[in-house]
Amino acid sequence: MDIITSVSEMQQRMLTARQAGKLISFVPTMGYLHQGHLSLLEEGRKRGDLLVLSIFVNPTQFGQGEDFEDYPRDLEKDSELARQVGVDIIFAPTASGMYPNGYSTYVDVEKITENLCGASRPGHFRGVSTVVSKLFNIVQPHVALFGAKDFQQLAVIRRMTLDMNMPVEIVGMPIFREVDGLAMSSRNVYLSPSEREQALVLSRSIAAARELVAAGESDSATILAKLTQMITEQPAARIDYVQICHQLSLEDQDQIDEDSVLLLAVFVGKTRLIDNGFLQVRHD
Repeated sequence: MDIITSVSEMQQRMLTARQAGKLISFVPTMGYLHQGHLSLLEEGRKRGDLLVLSIFVNPTQFGQGEDFEDYPRDLEKDSELARQVGVDIIFAPTASGMYPNGYSTYVDVEKITENLCGASRPGHFRGVSTVVSKLFNIVQPHVALFGAKDFQQLAVIRRMTLDMNMPVEIVGMPIFREVDGLAMSSRNVYLSPSEREQALVLSRSIAAARELVAAGESDSATILAKLTQMITEQPAARIDYVQICHQLSLEDQDQIDEDSVLLLAVFVGKTRLIDNGFLQVRHD
């Protein structure tokens, strides 16, 4: 397994691999790998001849006062985990390599970035779409894998790839959860034991919403009111948003239908956690 930090070296290596007929699968991450990331890598191993992992804490997707400086990093541990699941190349560029002096080009995806995290974290998705488009240009993947926990991010990347005619297959992978239901996240390391327990209210809220829908409730406002009460009963929890949206447009829905998805962003202590779940049984 190789670790490459140079943008130009990485791009040349990937162009050479493509010319040799290699199928490249790619998992972009900000590192501090957990089992959710490893599930993406394991699937990527099956889908390509060459498996590439990027590790880059992208400064342009963090807003003022967010946790860019404190975001957990451990390249040595990440490298060992990557080796165990068969990664061929880790691309770990520097911020100055990705955004050299005078950098002034950004990618904006409109409409689906206006709600949810886009509303509460202005500029976040401009940073995400910009860095992913840059990574696609550098890595030249045939297939790229993303976790569905970042539901809006996945939708934004699908939209960008389609709109910009990028020849990359985007694969969304299921949320990987702890045994007790907490969605795996690199930020879970921030949680104290008490906060860790209270964080389970996110997955329990999804379960409660599904139970309400299964019992015949179809009014979004009624469901959201009950979930809001559940969450605010946790002393360390503070809601950023709890919304029911159409899975494609990400517009709010008044009534539940087969395309409804519940999306949550909740601060537990100082840690912002996200989660989501479809509210109807899906057969795809």
